[in-house]
Amino acid sequence: MKIGKKEKSEQLYKAILQLQDEEECYAFFQDLCTVSELRSMEQRFQVASLLDDGMIYNDILERTGASSATISRVNRSLNYGTGAYAQLFARMKGREQ
Repeated sequence: MKIGKKEKSEQLYKAILQLQDEEECYAFFQDLCTVSELRSMEQRFQVASLLDDGMIYNDILERTGASSATISRVNRSLNYGTGAYAQLFARMKGREQ
């Protein structure tokens, strides 16, 4: 489900774009989210990265501890979502090279 423009707080997303480095980002998200919320987002991102690298469900489950439902949900976002994961992974891989 995509979040409609009226439903989201543009202020939050604009604030995130103001973060200048990894340290600021880490501190902001620590203040914004619970430890559980952060771990869930970190796990989903790791699952997305591993799926993008071609890893299979069972190996991802073993490596991350993510449930098969989480892996499936992330896979659905990778394949049928907005394309944000693919865009971000391409940028990250470009910087690594």
